[in-house]
Formats: sequence, C-alpha cells, structure tokens
Amino acid sequence: MVFKNIDQITDKKDKSKLIEKIQLHIRIVQCLSEIHKIVFDKVSSDVKLNTISKIKDIGIISNEDDIIVLQKLINPLFIDFIKSVNFSLLYPKLIGSHLDKLNNKIRLEYQKKEARTSKPTVVDFFCGAGGLSLGFVKAGYKVIFANDHEDVCIDTYSYNHPEVKNTSIVNGDIKDIVNNLEDFINKDADIVVGGPPCQGFSSANQQRIIDDPRNELYKYFIKAVEKLSPKFVVMENVRGMLPYANQIKEDYQNIKSFKDNKNYTYEIDCRVLTSNDYGVAQKRHRLIFIAIRKDIGLQFNVSPSDILNNIVSTKDNNEQFHLSDALNFIKELEANRKKNTNELDSEVSGKKVEVNSYTGTENSYLLSINENRTMPIIFNHKARFVSDLNFDIYRLLNQGDDATNEKIVHLMPYAHRNNVFKDKYYKLIADRPSRTITAHLRMDCHSHIHPFQVRSITPREAARIQSFPDDYVFLGAYLKTYMQIGNAVPPLMAKVIAENIIKYL
Repeated sequence: MVFKNIDQITDKKDKSKLIEKIQLHIRIVQCLSEIHKIVFDKVSSDVKLNTISKIKDIGIISNEDDIIVLQKLINPLFIDFIKSVNFSLLYPKLIGSHLDKLNNKIRLEYQKKEARTSKPTVVDFFCGAGGLSLGFVKAGYKVIFANDHEDVCIDTYSYNHPEVKNTSIVNGDIKDIVNNLEDFINKDADIVVGGPPCQGFSSANQQRIIDDPRNELYKYFIKAVEKLSPKFVVMENVRGMLPYANQIKEDYQNIKSFKDNKNYTYEIDCRVLTSNDYGVAQKRHRLIFIAIRKDIGLQFNVSPSDILNNIVSTKDNNEQFHLSDALNFIKELEANRKKNTNELDSEVSGKKVEVNSYTGTENSYLLSINENRTMPIIFNHKARFVSDLNFDIYRLLNQGDDATNEKIVHLMPYAHRNNVFKDKYYKLIADRPSRTITAHLRMDCHSHIHPFQVRSITPREAARIQSFPDDYVFLGAYLKTYMQIGNAVPPLMAKVIAENIIKYL
C-alpha cells in the first residue's frame, strides 16, 4: 500500500517517505480549498472519531492510541494533516478522486476490481517510474508484477499505479527475483516488458553480449522470459545497441522454455523507433525488440517484423508535436537563485504541488497526454538553482545556440574542451520536437535551457515532453525526479506498441 502503518515505521527512510506523502495530502487539499475559495485554516483541527476512522482508511494508524504516536512523529505537520483529513470529510464532492492514491482502503478497491478483469497481463522488469507500464495500461493491459532496484522509482511507480497490488511492485535485485520467480508471480504473463541495461558492447564475432559480465542484468531478463514463457516480449534499449542486435536476436532464438508440459521457442526482430513519430513532443530514438512465442505467431500468422512494420506505418496518422506544445500553458517561473534550496517551495520558482493556472486541455498535445481530463493541480513544476555564471550564459544564448557560441566565449568555463563539452550548454528550440530528455538532467540541466525563460526546464516540463500526464507525481528528492523522468520510456510511444500487440491477445 502507499502508506505503511505507523507501527512499521522503523527508520529515517520510512519516516521521510511518510512525511513526503502526508505533505502531498496536505498540499492537494490546500490547493482544492484555494480553488473552491474555502479558507483552509478555518477547518477544524480537532481529532474526532470520524477523523480517526478516516486516517485508519488512509492506512497510517490501526487504533486510536496511534494518533499520539503520529503527532510526535510528524510534528509540525500534524495540525495541517488533521485539517486536511477533516476537510475531506466535510467536502467529499470537492475532493472527488484527488486523494484516492493516498488512501489504502480505496487502493484496495481498485486492486480488487482490476483482479476481476480479463485484460492481458504484463510483467515489467526495470520498470523505473512506470512509463512502459503506463502506456500498456492505457492500451488495455493490467500489470501483475513490476520490479526495479531503485527504491525511489518503486515509490513513484506504486503511487501512480494504485490498481497494482503492493506485493506485486517489488524493490529488489532482478537476480534474486528471477531465481525465486514462483514466489512473486503466480499467474500467466501474456507479455514481459523492460529495458535491461547493456553496458558491455562486444564486437561482432567476439564475446557475445549475454556472456559479458557487465551485462548480467540483461542475462537475467532473458532468464525471466525463459521461466515465464510469455506470448510476447518487448525489450527497449538505446539506439547504440543496434550494431549488436544480431547477438540479441541469437540469444532469444536460443531460448528453450518449458511450461505446462510444452516446449516453447521465440522469434524476434527489432526497429529503431523515434518518439515524435508517435505523438511525443520529443525526438528520442529507442531500439525496440519484439519477440513472439512461435506457437502464437503460427496461430495468428504474424511475425515480429509484421508487428514492427505495423507500428512504423501508424506514424503517418499521428499528429506531430513541437517542444512548445509541451511548454505552453503552464505557469511561468524564474530560476531559483539560492543555493541548496531546490527542495523548498517558492511563489517565484515554483512548488511541488500547486494550483494549475490552466486546465491541461488547452492544446491537442495536452489533451493527448492528459486524456481529455482537466488538471486543476500541477505537480513537480519547480525551477532548479542556477548560479550567477550560468544565469548569464542562459540569458545570452538564443534558441539552438550551444557552448561554442561566440556570445558566451568570455563566460565559457569549458572553452578549451569544446570538442567534449559542445552540448554542455544548449538552448532548446521551441518549434521543433525537443532533444532527448535524459537521466543526466539530475546532474545539471544546462543541456535543456528553456527557449523563452532564463532557466532550465522543470521536472514537470520534462515529464510533459516525455508525454506523462500532468497528474503523474514523481516522488523523492528533487534532483532524483529528473533521473526518473529521463530514464523512462515515453508512455505515448509505449501505448502505440501495446496497441499493436493486444489484437493478438
């Protein structure tokens, strides 16, 4: 569940996660009170029987005595948290579904409902923040297992996928999971998806990728396929893996899976797909492998090449979007100029949770990523710290300018290494698809300078460029939100892939 019971809070990390979600609860309610012109501070902070009952439903406490423990643990947030709970009891219609993801009882109802469906099933390894899963869910699948080794990614994934059982979202090493797969997955998986890192790029006719010790995680992904015998596999990786695609194909063709007294083998193919061909406001190249269990291929007379060709053919029917489509209709911010304050909210540089100045439906791109839903609250829209030197560089560059531009020669700290740091500074071009959003943004955002405002892009803007909806919340430390977003597969591109497979399930 999204909340641990207070009895299970055993260390600083657990406490930090509890506080972050309680702050989220408070801020969502405060935003709704502002939207509906109700004074939040006038709401009662009395702990009544129905207040206690509600906090039990949320999942933080199990009895009345736990309230005292909670008060000690989360002070000075306690009073505002009680007010936010009482507000939700006073104005349930105004709250609507905004707090559903922060309520263990409601999440359990979602999970029971999902369990009764007959949707095709997905297992997602290296799930990250959930981009691939989100695309497949939007295309009509249900996730029965997700795994990642980064605990912050698991927190984000779990929060945003309330329909997936908590026990089916596992933070851990894939090696431990695959070696004990029956302890985690007890249902048939129609499709296994994931992006295992492949770091040891071998030359042709030399050591194969699966044998390189640096690619152990990839090897375990293959082993998971072998154990689960899914009907389909979707594996994504960087375009730089293309020269080694034949090695990967060979690995899949060597899979011999045994399930239900039957032997299964696989056929596989791959293509480099570019995200802006599939409704994403970003030019991101990904190498996509699709494998089909041969009995399914024969049953439907379909090959991986057929499916990949179908995916490619859809691009002519998809609307093309530019960076400006993602960056428009969101509050203008100024760069944070105070060092070590990225975690702090500010009226000028933005807040983690804030009333949206717009509806999230103003253009066709926002309608697409938000699925025609209005977004009264915006998340993760905070401008990061920028030094005086970098502020001047940002200010002087025009769209499309990079670190070699003569306007900043007198400022460039890396001028003697322009061959290495040419892209160190780059101002994005508004009327083109964005350059690739990467996990490096966690380190700095100089490569993604806002085209009109003197700052780098915010996590929310990066998420929009990746095609995440505006209510997809990225949990964890501020800089880690960039990592989560940059590592994700764009959900809209994942959805197109999923839609072209589901017809065979």
